[in-house]
Amino acid sequence: MQNNQNFEHAKLLSPKRNTTQATSIDELTQEQLVHFGIDIRTDYGQALFQAASHLYHAQADVNQLWQVTSDTLAELEHKDKVAYFNAKKFLSFQIAKVLDTLQNPFRATYQSMTNQGGAGLSKHHYPLFDNVTALFSATPVVVRTATYVYACTEWVDDAFQGKESTHQIYSRLLNPTNISLANAIVDLEAGPYAQDYLAWNFNSGMAAIDALLSNVLSHGDVLIVSRNVYGGVYQLLHDFFARENRLNIQLEWFDGYSSAEFSAFLAQVKNKHAQRLANQSLHVYLESPCNPHGYVLDVAAISKISHGEGHLVMLDSTLATPVLHQPLQREDEQERPDYVVHSYTKDICGSGATTAGVVIGQGYRMFQAKGDSANGYDWSKTMFWDVYYIKGAFLDSEKAFDVLTGMKTLEMRMLQKVINTSVFSHFMASHRDLNVNCHAIEGHANSQLRANQMRNGWSCPLFTMDMQRAEIDRDTYVRFFDALEPAFSHQVSIGQSNTIILCPALTSHSELDTDTQHKGGIYLTTMRVAMGTDNVKALIGHLINSARLHIDPAYPGFSERFMSPEQVDSLYAAVAARVMQQQQRSLGDTQDWIG
Repeated sequence: MQNNQNFEHAKLLSPKRNTTQATSIDELTQEQLVHFGIDIRTDYGQALFQAASHLYHAQADVNQLWQVTSDTLAELEHKDKVAYFNAKKFLSFQIAKVLDTLQNPFRATYQSMTNQGGAGLSKHHYPLFDNVTALFSATPVVVRTATYVYACTEWVDDAFQGKESTHQIYSRLLNPTNISLANAIVDLEAGPYAQDYLAWNFNSGMAAIDALLSNVLSHGDVLIVSRNVYGGVYQLLHDFFARENRLNIQLEWFDGYSSAEFSAFLAQVKNKHAQRLANQSLHVYLESPCNPHGYVLDVAAISKISHGEGHLVMLDSTLATPVLHQPLQREDEQERPDYVVHSYTKDICGSGATTAGVVIGQGYRMFQAKGDSANGYDWSKTMFWDVYYIKGAFLDSEKAFDVLTGMKTLEMRMLQKVINTSVFSHFMASHRDLNVNCHAIEGHANSQLRANQMRNGWSCPLFTMDMQRAEIDRDTYVRFFDALEPAFSHQVSIGQSNTIILCPALTSHSELDTDTQHKGGIYLTTMRVAMGTDNVKALIGHLINSARLHIDPAYPGFSERFMSPEQVDSLYAAVAARVMQQQQRSLGDTQDWIG
């Protein structure tokens, strides 16, 4: 039985992997020489036979090594995991060295076939082995190529069938840098369940959302959507998917946040659309934390309720990042959303220099080889074949590298943002004429869900505040808002190192009509604050001086109603100490790492 398995693994290296008549590794090797027209009786044939035979045996041995690893990894002591890892790492170097040794005779043969003089100058060198040393790169390699060299007819046929993932065809489909990023985000988001999930990267967050909705929705379906979603998502749903001449999706807007509210709303929607749902499906789309207020929904409970009634759940978790919320790491699979979306453009990249997005889902929903079926799910329905393969909204290698670089500092940046958010929101809430919509404030309607849902109870670095109660006239408000630069950046994005402030009614949510804006708690004086990593005390100082300059002359004493500078200093010290203590506790005990 073991010999049969070893042969099947070895057969994958054959140029006739699908049509071979061989029954042993020696026969596979002989068949390979015949395939390429090599006479085994020559010195070259003998040397090639030995080399190829060793490779077939190595393929079988490495697969056996993987099987042993899979069977024993969970029970290994940490010191043994160290040994396993470094042994395999060195094995990779050895394999790379074999490839590098093959480089010189390969290049010499190629050069002997091509005339590099005269018109032959247009014939470029063959770069196949130039990339071998890139295996030793300490960071993912930026692979700038549109297409790839293929090995042989049967291998490329398998590649087009999705049965040879390491044999890439076209960078619009797969690119090594893109794959590195997909692996990295799955590890971050799914943690111990990473082996069950796959990710596809897109050129923007909106491209990722469009791909997900296109993959999940069918004509006439019903979609429950949480009320506070990014304005671009609202526009995509309202102006495209819901149009009768497009997909005629019936949208139902969920205004609540708790499981009880959702359960009641779901029953109401199903009763309302009973006739439509006799033939169509109902799905759920959530944004948590949501834009612009940063409120969180009870994602785990809503997912469990939805799954209990056979409905898919999609979650945009951009504002949380895997640092603040890890919905795919719930022990109960029913509490996990089916798909998680991130706009890499925001905090995960963090530089504000790249637009990119990702969809993460269970492997069988994301990709299967043509003709396969898993969990009753056909390959043709997977995101790769249904959307990714044909739409072309892929992420190029340079952008993928930018995101990978940003991920290295993600946790440190988010920690500072958590501190800044708590300090600044409490400072603003100390003014009785301001309404601060931030769940970092204890007693806020969303604070308990924040404590239950978010890692360490940390708050989302996005919230809103408005001056409706102050009844400040428009001209005074506009002059105050315009004066907030340069401490607060007037930009329309979020998730960068600088603190960004905007009026969502005029920008990010301007697609919504006034009535819909008010339902979402958005007014003309609403300011959306996306906290950065900058000095929050400097931000507070600038805001007070802007108020003194533009508000105090019209509304005397307005700037004096905030907490005192001394109170701000005490608040910052307390918040910073608490957050850092929570972070330190999450590192675990040293003995746990020793084992």
